[in-house]
Amino acid sequence: MTSQARFDLDGRVVIVTGGLGQLGASFVNALLEANAKVAVIDMSDDRGRARIPLAETGEDRLRLLAADVTSKPSLRDALARIEAAWGPPHGLINNAAIDAPPGAPASENGPFEDYPDASLDRMLDVNVKGVIFCCQVFGGAMAKAGRGSIVNISSIYGMLSPDQGLYQYRRDRGEDFYKPVGYSVTKSALMNLTRYLAVYWGKSGVRVNTLTFAGVFANQDPEFLAPYTRKVPLGRMAEPADYDGPVVFLMSDAARYMTGANVVVDGGFTAM
Repeated sequence: MTSQARFDLDGRVVIVTGGLGQLGASFVNALLEANAKVAVIDMSDDRGRARIPLAETGEDRLRLLAADVTSKPSLRDALARIEAAWGPPHGLINNAAIDAPPGAPASENGPFEDYPDASLDRMLDVNVKGVIFCCQVFGGAMAKAGRGSIVNISSIYGMLSPDQGLYQYRRDRGEDFYKPVGYSVTKSALMNLTRYLAVYWGKSGVRVNTLTFAGVFANQDPEFLAPYTRKVPLGRMAEPADYDGPVVFLMSDAARYMTGANVVVDGGFTAM
Protein backbone atom coordinates (compact mmCIF):
# COMPACT_ATOMS: atom_id res chain seq x y z
CA MET A 1 0.00 0.00 0.00
CA THR A 2 1.39 3.41 -0.94
CA SER A 3 1.66 6.16 1.66
CA GLN A 4 -1.08 8.12 -0.10
CA ALA A 5 -3.41 5.09 -0.21
CA ARG A 6 -3.13 4.70 3.57
CA PHE A 7 -5.01 7.98 3.99
CA ASP A 8 -7.68 7.22 1.39
CA LEU A 9 -11.15 6.62 2.82
CA ASP A 10 -12.61 5.47 -0.48
CA GLY A 11 -16.14 4.16 0.08
CA ARG A 12 -15.96 4.17 3.87
CA VAL A 13 -19.05 5.39 5.69
CA VAL A 14 -18.21 7.95 8.35
CA ILE A 15 -20.73 9.51 10.75
CA VAL A 16 -20.07 13.02 12.06
CA THR A 17 -22.22 14.24 14.94
CA GLY A 18 -22.64 17.98 15.17
CA GLY A 19 -21.64 18.07 11.50
CA LEU A 20 -23.27 21.44 10.79
CA GLY A 21 -21.13 23.31 13.31
CA GLN A 22 -17.92 25.21 12.66
CA LEU A 23 -15.61 22.26 13.32
CA GLY A 24 -18.01 19.53 12.25
CA ALA A 25 -18.55 21.03 8.81
CA SER A 26 -14.80 21.31 8.32
CA PHE A 27 -14.43 17.62 9.19
CA VAL A 28 -17.23 16.73 6.76
CA ASN A 29 -15.55 18.53 3.89
CA ALA A 30 -12.15 16.98 4.68
CA LEU A 31 -13.66 13.49 4.81
CA LEU A 32 -15.38 14.03 1.47
CA GLU A 33 -12.04 15.12 -0.01
CA ALA A 34 -10.60 11.82 1.29
CA ASN A 35 -13.36 10.01 -0.66
CA ALA A 36 -15.48 8.93 2.30
CA LYS A 37 -19.25 8.72 2.35
CA VAL A 38 -20.39 11.03 5.13
CA ALA A 39 -23.54 10.95 7.24
CA VAL A 40 -24.06 14.20 9.13
CA ILE A 41 -25.99 13.87 12.38
CA ASP A 42 -27.29 17.21 13.64
CA MET A 43 -30.35 19.15 14.57
CA SER A 44 -31.56 20.82 11.37
CA ASP A 45 -30.06 24.28 10.99
CA ASP A 46 -30.30 26.44 7.87
CA ARG A 47 -27.10 28.35 8.69
CA GLY A 48 -25.19 25.12 9.20
CA ARG A 49 -26.45 23.62 5.95
CA ALA A 50 -24.54 26.29 4.04
CA ARG A 51 -21.28 24.93 5.45
CA ILE A 52 -21.50 21.54 3.71
CA PRO A 53 -21.82 20.87 -0.04
CA LEU A 54 -25.18 19.09 -0.03
CA ALA A 55 -26.28 20.17 -3.49
CA GLU A 56 -22.93 19.58 -5.20
CA THR A 57 -22.11 16.23 -3.61
CA GLY A 58 -25.33 14.27 -3.92
CA GLU A 59 -26.87 11.66 -1.64
CA ASP A 60 -24.61 8.92 -2.89
CA ARG A 61 -21.80 10.44 -0.79
CA LEU A 62 -23.33 12.91 1.68
CA ARG A 63 -26.50 12.73 3.75
CA LEU A 64 -27.88 15.02 6.43
CA LEU A 65 -29.90 13.25 9.10
CA ALA A 66 -31.76 15.21 11.78
CA ALA A 67 -31.22 13.29 15.01
CA ASP A 68 -30.76 13.93 18.72
CA VAL A 69 -27.63 12.47 20.31
CA THR A 70 -29.41 12.35 23.68
CA SER A 71 -32.08 9.97 22.30
CA LYS A 72 -31.16 6.36 21.51
CA PRO A 73 -34.38 5.80 19.52
CA SER A 74 -33.48 8.82 17.36
CA LEU A 75 -29.96 7.46 16.83
CA ARG A 76 -31.23 3.98 16.01
CA ASP A 77 -33.52 5.48 13.39
CA ALA A 78 -30.56 7.35 11.89
CA LEU A 79 -28.48 4.14 11.85
CA ALA A 80 -31.28 2.28 10.06
CA ARG A 81 -31.36 4.95 7.37
CA ILE A 82 -27.58 4.90 6.99
CA GLU A 83 -27.43 1.13 6.73
CA ALA A 84 -30.31 1.05 4.22
CA ALA A 85 -28.38 3.44 1.97
CA TRP A 86 -24.76 2.47 2.50
CA GLY A 87 -24.45 -0.49 4.86
CA PRO A 88 -22.83 -0.51 8.34
CA PRO A 89 -20.68 2.51 9.19
CA HIS A 90 -16.89 2.37 9.22
CA GLY A 91 -16.26 5.45 11.34
CA LEU A 92 -17.79 7.74 13.96
CA ILE A 93 -16.63 11.20 14.96
CA ASN A 94 -18.25 12.26 18.22
CA ASN A 95 -18.09 15.99 17.68
CA ALA A 96 -21.49 17.19 18.96
CA ALA A 97 -21.11 19.11 22.22
CA ILE A 98 -22.36 22.16 24.06
CA ASP A 99 -20.55 24.77 26.13
CA ALA A 100 -21.55 27.89 27.97
CA PRO A 101 -20.48 30.60 25.49
CA PRO A 102 -19.19 33.97 26.68
CA GLY A 103 -22.58 35.52 25.93
CA ALA A 104 -24.55 32.99 28.01
CA PRO A 105 -26.72 34.13 30.92
CA ALA A 106 -24.76 35.27 33.97
CA SER A 107 -25.82 32.20 35.96
CA GLU A 108 -24.02 29.95 33.42
CA ASN A 109 -20.69 31.73 33.84
CA GLY A 110 -20.83 32.72 37.49
CA PRO A 111 -18.83 31.35 40.44
CA PHE A 112 -18.40 27.58 40.78
CA GLU A 113 -20.38 27.58 44.01
CA ASP A 114 -23.47 28.79 42.14
CA TYR A 115 -23.21 26.71 38.97
CA PRO A 116 -26.81 25.74 38.11
CA ASP A 117 -27.90 22.12 38.44
CA ALA A 118 -29.86 22.35 35.18
CA SER A 119 -26.77 23.54 33.28
CA LEU A 120 -24.70 20.64 34.58
CA ASP A 121 -27.44 18.14 33.73
CA ARG A 122 -27.73 19.44 30.16
CA MET A 123 -23.94 19.41 29.70
CA LEU A 124 -23.72 15.82 30.95
CA ASP A 125 -26.64 14.75 28.77
CA VAL A 126 -25.11 16.05 25.53
CA ASN A 127 -21.36 15.86 26.09
CA VAL A 128 -21.14 12.54 27.95
CA LYS A 129 -24.35 10.54 27.64
CA GLY A 130 -24.74 11.67 24.02
CA VAL A 131 -21.30 10.31 23.17
CA ILE A 132 -21.96 7.06 25.02
CA PHE A 133 -25.29 6.65 23.20
CA CYS A 134 -23.64 7.24 19.81
CA CYS A 135 -20.94 4.70 20.66
CA GLN A 136 -23.57 2.17 21.73
CA VAL A 137 -25.63 2.59 18.56
CA PHE A 138 -23.08 3.34 15.83
CA GLY A 139 -20.04 1.78 17.52
CA GLY A 140 -22.07 -1.32 18.27
CA ALA A 141 -22.88 -1.66 14.57
CA MET A 142 -19.19 -1.34 13.71
CA ALA A 143 -18.20 -3.95 16.30
CA LYS A 144 -20.80 -6.31 14.85
CA ALA A 145 -19.24 -5.74 11.41
CA GLY A 146 -15.77 -6.42 12.85
CA ARG A 147 -14.11 -3.10 11.97
CA GLY A 148 -14.25 0.61 12.55
CA SER A 149 -12.73 3.75 14.02
CA ILE A 150 -14.24 6.07 16.63
CA VAL A 151 -12.85 9.52 17.39
CA ASN A 152 -14.03 11.35 20.50
CA ILE A 153 -13.44 15.09 20.31
CA SER A 154 -12.15 16.48 23.61
CA SER A 155 -10.58 19.75 24.69
CA ILE A 156 -7.50 21.08 26.44
CA TYR A 157 -9.94 22.04 29.20
CA GLY A 158 -10.51 18.32 29.71
CA MET A 159 -6.77 17.97 30.44
CA LEU A 160 -6.07 21.22 32.24
CA SER A 161 -8.04 23.54 34.44
CA PRO A 162 -9.21 26.62 32.55
CA ASP A 163 -6.96 29.60 33.27
CA GLN A 164 -9.46 31.90 34.93
CA GLY A 165 -6.96 34.72 34.48
CA LEU A 166 -7.85 34.76 30.78
CA TYR A 167 -11.24 36.12 31.79
CA GLN A 168 -10.01 38.71 34.28
CA TYR A 169 -10.79 41.49 31.82
CA ARG A 170 -14.48 40.67 32.20
CA ARG A 171 -14.28 40.79 35.97
CA ASP A 172 -12.48 44.10 35.66
CA ARG A 173 -15.56 45.32 33.78
CA GLY A 174 -17.68 44.41 36.77
CA GLU A 175 -18.94 41.02 35.53
CA ASP A 176 -18.90 37.99 37.83
CA PHE A 177 -17.42 35.78 35.07
CA TYR A 178 -15.62 32.42 35.32
CA LYS A 179 -15.17 29.64 32.79
CA PRO A 180 -17.66 27.09 34.18
CA VAL A 181 -16.94 23.58 35.41
CA GLY A 182 -19.37 21.59 33.23
CA TYR A 183 -17.38 21.67 30.00
CA SER A 184 -14.12 20.64 31.68
CA VAL A 185 -15.72 17.75 33.55
CA THR A 186 -17.51 16.39 30.50
CA LYS A 187 -14.53 16.65 28.16
CA SER A 188 -12.33 14.93 30.72
CA ALA A 189 -14.83 12.07 30.93
CA LEU A 190 -14.37 11.30 27.23
CA MET A 191 -10.73 10.39 27.72
CA ASN A 192 -11.49 7.43 29.94
CA LEU A 193 -14.49 6.47 27.82
CA THR A 194 -11.99 6.20 24.95
CA ARG A 195 -9.71 3.94 26.97
CA TYR A 196 -12.61 1.81 28.17
CA LEU A 197 -13.94 1.23 24.65
CA ALA A 198 -10.48 0.71 23.13
CA VAL A 199 -10.05 -2.28 25.45
CA TYR A 200 -13.66 -3.43 25.22
CA TRP A 201 -13.78 -3.43 21.41
CA GLY A 202 -10.15 -4.18 20.60
CA LYS A 203 -10.84 -7.80 19.63
CA SER A 204 -13.81 -6.65 17.54
CA GLY A 205 -11.54 -4.58 15.30
CA VAL A 206 -12.89 -1.20 16.42
CA ARG A 207 -10.27 1.42 17.25
CA VAL A 208 -11.20 4.24 19.64
CA ASN A 209 -9.11 7.38 20.11
CA THR A 210 -9.47 10.87 21.55
CA LEU A 211 -8.55 14.07 19.75
CA THR A 212 -7.90 16.94 22.14
CA PHE A 213 -8.16 20.39 20.63
CA ALA A 214 -7.44 23.92 21.76
CA GLY A 215 -9.55 26.99 21.10
CA VAL A 216 -10.75 27.89 17.61
CA PHE A 217 -10.72 31.47 16.38
CA ALA A 218 -14.23 32.87 16.08
CA ASN A 219 -13.79 36.64 16.35
CA GLN A 220 -13.27 36.51 20.10
CA ASP A 221 -12.81 39.68 22.13
CA PRO A 222 -9.29 41.09 21.58
CA GLU A 223 -8.93 41.34 25.36
CA PHE A 224 -9.25 37.53 25.48
CA LEU A 225 -7.22 36.81 22.35
CA ALA A 226 -4.07 38.64 23.45
CA PRO A 227 -3.45 36.71 26.70
CA TYR A 228 -4.67 33.44 25.18
CA THR A 229 -2.28 33.56 22.22
CA ARG A 230 0.61 34.37 24.57
CA LYS A 231 0.01 30.91 26.07
CA VAL A 232 0.26 29.21 22.65
CA PRO A 233 3.81 28.56 21.38
CA LEU A 234 2.56 28.82 17.77
CA GLY A 235 1.16 32.23 18.63
CA ARG A 236 -2.44 31.94 17.46
CA MET A 237 -5.77 30.22 17.98
CA ALA A 238 -6.60 27.33 15.69
CA GLU A 239 -8.49 27.52 12.44
CA PRO A 240 -10.97 24.68 11.78
CA ALA A 241 -8.76 23.33 8.97
CA ASP A 242 -5.92 22.80 11.46
CA TYR A 243 -7.87 19.87 12.89
CA ASP A 244 -8.96 18.21 9.65
CA GLY A 245 -5.73 16.26 9.09
CA PRO A 246 -5.75 14.49 12.48
CA VAL A 247 -9.41 13.52 11.97
CA VAL A 248 -8.76 11.99 8.54
CA PHE A 249 -5.61 10.31 9.86
CA LEU A 250 -7.45 8.54 12.70
CA MET A 251 -10.17 7.41 10.30
CA SER A 252 -7.62 5.95 7.90
CA ASP A 253 -5.40 2.88 7.69
CA ALA A 254 -2.43 5.12 8.47
CA ALA A 255 -3.62 4.88 12.11
CA ARG A 256 -4.53 1.20 12.02
CA TYR A 257 -2.38 0.35 15.07
CA MET A 258 -3.60 3.29 17.16
CA THR A 259 -6.26 2.78 19.78
CA GLY A 260 -6.83 4.12 23.28
CA ALA A 261 -4.68 7.16 22.51
CA ASN A 262 -5.19 10.84 23.20
CA VAL A 263 -3.83 12.88 20.31
CA VAL A 264 -3.30 16.49 21.41
CA VAL A 265 -3.48 19.15 18.70
CA ASP A 266 -3.26 22.48 20.49
CA GLY A 267 -0.50 24.63 19.04
CA GLY A 268 1.59 23.73 22.10
CA PHE A 269 -0.85 25.12 24.67
CA THR A 270 -0.48 22.17 27.05
CA ALA A 271 3.32 22.24 26.73
CA MET A 272 3.58 25.58 28.51
